[in-house]
Amino acid sequence: MDKSNLEGDSSVNSKDSDLETSSDGSSIKTCTDLVSEGILAGQRIAKISVVTLISIGVAELLMGYVSGSVVATADGVDSMSDAMISFIVLIGLRFARRPADGKFQFGYYKVESFAALIAAIGMILIGSFIVYHSYEGFIHPREIQQPILTMIVLAIAGGISLHRAFQMRNIANKYNLLSLKTDAKNSIKDGSASVLGFFSVLIASQFGFLQADAIGGMLIAGFIFSVAYVSLKQSSLILVDAWHNPISSDYMKKLVEERFQGMIKVRSIKLRQTGMISQAEIHVEMDGSKPLNEVEEVLLNTERVIKSKVPSMDIVLVVPHTPVRSGRRL
Repeated sequence: MDKSNLEGDSSVNSKDSDLETSSDGSSIKTCTDLVSEGILAGQRIAKISVVTLISIGVAELLMGYVSGSVVATADGVDSMSDAMISFIVLIGLRFARRPADGKFQFGYYKVESFAALIAAIGMILIGSFIVYHSYEGFIHPREIQQPILTMIVLAIAGGISLHRAFQMRNIANKYNLLSLKTDAKNSIKDGSASVLGFFSVLIASQFGFLQADAIGGMLIAGFIFSVAYVSLKQSSLILVDAWHNPISSDYMKKLVEERFQGMIKVRSIKLRQTGMISQAEIHVEMDGSKPLNEVEEVLLNTERVIKSKVPSMDIVLVVPHTPVRSGRRL
């Protein structure tokens, strides 16, 4: 057997043994651990989001009824719809925690992406309702009653929404939760819409431009449509197994071939995203004269290298092949 190959294998083993523990000797979390931790954190913030948004929505709807403000009513409807979307996200995250079974053998992770899709469709319907209501207010504008109180309610609602939204976005980005990212963007939109509503009421009440109230409602609907489009696109791509992650096949090929230089050659790589986790199928060429135990060891080390560099990669299937000879077809 080639001595250099033995040294290479031992070198890889010594390096990859470090992947199991951190510098202080504690265990590094696996992809499954991170996913479970992320889902639990997402559920907690989604619960808070539902309660907060319902409270804000009720306050804004009451204020819209009392003042006759189109933008306050539109923002209240938006907040209530956001509460519904947060609830859908919460249900999706609960399903995503379920372990794989006989029917869903790769787990329930895509339910989280499906929840994001449903949420996006709901946002489009709500946006359409707000456009219609705002158009009526633009054609038949009314003077706003209690404008100061209306602006105070909108300002408080905007501050609370933005604070909660940025908390949600941090958790969504940390654990790569698409449905929670959708909810976070929607919540940032909700907070921004409240701020926009504040200025719409200010212009309508203090400068006499009554249509500003209805225009603010239309702009809120525009925010909703923009967020819905992005979420609809991302969730749809994941559900049809499209790969749109920044991590490319070329990066993974370079990573593997540099780490196992001279030992294996990457023939092809197929990547697939399943909700918040990813899967990879890597076909490699190896020396066909190697014993089976050495081949298995190299394949396991390849899997460890990929998972150490790409924490979201839950399943890595490495398929060995003998080198293709000239004139030979597979």
